[in-house]
Amino acid sequence: MTSNDKKVSSPKRPARDKVRPAGFPTRNEVMDFITTSDQPAGKREIAKAFGLKGQEKIALKALLKDMADEGLIDVGPARAFHKLGGVPKVTVLRIIDVDDTTLIATPERWEAEGQPAPRLRVAERGKRGALTIGDRILARTEKAGKGWIAHPMKKLPKATEMLLGVVEEMADGKLWLRPVDKRIRKDMQISDVGAAKRGDLVLAEPTGRPPRISARVTDILGDPFAPRSFSMIAIHKHGIPHVFPDAVEDEAVTASALSLHAEKREDLRHLPIVAIDPSDARDHDDAVWATPDEDEANPGGFRAIVAIADVSYYVRPGSALDKEARKRGNSVYFPDLVVPMLPHQLSSDMCSLRAGQDRAAMACHLVINAAGKVTSWRFSRAIIRVAAVLAYEDAQAAIDGKADHPMLDIALRPLWACWALLHKAREKREPLALDLPERRVVLDEWGKIVSVAVRERLDAHMLIEDYMIAANVAAAKALEQKKAPVMYRVHEPPSRDKLVALKDYLATFDIEFALGQVIRPATFNQLIKRVGEAEEKPLIMEQILRSQTQAYYSPVNMGHFGLALGSYGHFTSPIRRYADLLVHRALVGAYGLELPAAKGSSIPAKTALSVEDYENMGRVGEMISQFERRAMEAERDTVDRYVAAFLAAHVGETVKARITGVQNFGFFATVEELGGDGLVPVSTMGSERFFYDEAGKALEGVESGDRYTVGQRLELRLAEADPINGSLRFELPDTPPSRGGPVKRDRTRPGSRTHRGRPVNIRHIGSKRGKHKR
Repeated sequence: MTSNDKKVSSPKRPARDKVRPAGFPTRNEVMDFITTSDQPAGKREIAKAFGLKGQEKIALKALLKDMADEGLIDVGPARAFHKLGGVPKVTVLRIIDVDDTTLIATPERWEAEGQPAPRLRVAERGKRGALTIGDRILARTEKAGKGWIAHPMKKLPKATEMLLGVVEEMADGKLWLRPVDKRIRKDMQISDVGAAKRGDLVLAEPTGRPPRISARVTDILGDPFAPRSFSMIAIHKHGIPHVFPDAVEDEAVTASALSLHAEKREDLRHLPIVAIDPSDARDHDDAVWATPDEDEANPGGFRAIVAIADVSYYVRPGSALDKEARKRGNSVYFPDLVVPMLPHQLSSDMCSLRAGQDRAAMACHLVINAAGKVTSWRFSRAIIRVAAVLAYEDAQAAIDGKADHPMLDIALRPLWACWALLHKAREKREPLALDLPERRVVLDEWGKIVSVAVRERLDAHMLIEDYMIAANVAAAKALEQKKAPVMYRVHEPPSRDKLVALKDYLATFDIEFALGQVIRPATFNQLIKRVGEAEEKPLIMEQILRSQTQAYYSPVNMGHFGLALGSYGHFTSPIRRYADLLVHRALVGAYGLELPAAKGSSIPAKTALSVEDYENMGRVGEMISQFERRAMEAERDTVDRYVAAFLAAHVGETVKARITGVQNFGFFATVEELGGDGLVPVSTMGSERFFYDEAGKALEGVESGDRYTVGQRLELRLAEADPINGSLRFELPDTPPSRGGPVKRDRTRPGSRTHRGRPVNIRHIGSKRGKHKR
């Protein structure tokens, strides 16, 4: 290397570049090293690679600063350099999207002005399904053609993810971020509030290092008490896609205009098929019909049809609609709105089975014998015209003789008679029978909470459930007979660890539970019968539920333990579950149900399961299982916020509660019937000291002997109800109450809280209600 090499520079190059030591690398050599290194390229690594020491390191620091000032390089995580506009060899990425079955990530930091952040395809290895949208990863990156591939090295914690919270102003004028996630117990001082103001719901980025972490507001979401805000909090917190791209909306419009091909479908419009749904349902994806079987070979039997919206006809493999539906995995149902899997042109219109309108359907034809066993089935693409859409309550009232309905004799009575057979077979099968209450948030037309109540369980609910189960089993077995792929709904038996925990829990109630026995659903049903109507029955049923494994989707059949079924798929709700759509496509292919392609349409021609669908069945099953869990968490969080908002007007009042858990710092309790959960801290239980009995899961007063244990019913004073994070706090009625007034913060210790109960204005929460049938 000559001195001339060292002096060649651009006009912007500073004069100090001319006095760098002999043998010093050129900027091109430094750039080559940065872009080709398979490890983070920081100043130390660059100096070591070129053997630089002493004054040479000082010169290197100056050179790197020059290159950064000129926009050639940038510094990333761990002070590693990378080419500006490129991607570091090792960097932190955030998974933001899924393209078919491939996860897409972008750099967490991207500061190349005028250049969009690159989208890297994530090459997963090892255990599949470990990553999902929203995860942060440390990854090794490589260029692949015109794109990039990321090889995950490890999954990073979520502690530094964006925070969702409310801006609060303290007495000293400082602004703090109050997180909406009740698991985050500390508030955070805001270093940069931007245009946000007190009371705004915002997204914020944590900055700084522990213990001096602060928050920088990045997005303003508005008033946390505005209509739909509770649902929007959950949508943002869990990263649920809720806005359809224009291309998807346009394709939905085009698809909804497709001809029904009525002449190519089985015509079932003459049958009095009815849809029975919740009174607040926004779409109707299933309808049923039954009649006594006139075949002498099936005495006392019935024929039945379960007709399901033919979503596979409108949503073709590989289309924009298909990719967006796969990305969502399922619809998400909140008390005030629905985030649908498909655009409303389909989910609420052409794929909704409306009364008196011709609709495309996938029909499951069942033959049921006198014992309630399904003896045969067939599937057809049909055209139907629903005779009536009934609410569960109306159908039940008609069958109970409490109300007249024109469908009673021609549709409802045959349905109930056939269901009596199905129900008899269900009882013989002995599936898991957990009668756990489901909370229902009722809003008025202005979105104000009218009530939070337990949903009533009617025979009409069980009737539809048993017809759906029969169709789901038939679909799985039909595909097995054809040796076609099946997306099974899998529910594995409980693990030994979970059973041991259940045994220990039951021992606190002096209930024996043998681990050596063969565990079947009936085992738990017998246990519930032994408990009878004791006050601890709801707790024991909840613990039995917790002992169960989580159901998931997979092309590998492991049976459905809870339903006591060997083969079970999901066929009955393709409007709102991607798994059902795949089952419909598999049936189309297995039974030759393809219809003519629409001439001149941009919609893909084939409706059957594609080669790509088949090859990616396992990965898709993992993804939609993750998305289902995401939806369940979001729905539960939102109901918790509504319950807290409903109870906020009753702070200071006494409520009936039940202890659900005990720890050394206090006990947890739930409001009877409403289901709101909260803590009674030991620090609020008076001056007496309490002994924590870990084995007995109880707190016992050292002087008084007062004992608080799991399952105990008692009255508690509601001290705080926080709608923002859905948390409650209780106090014992005979202890001094917390002072009234606004929620206060003790800022002597950063992030600490001292809560004071206060009513909260809930006049503007919510506006619409979605369908809740799961």
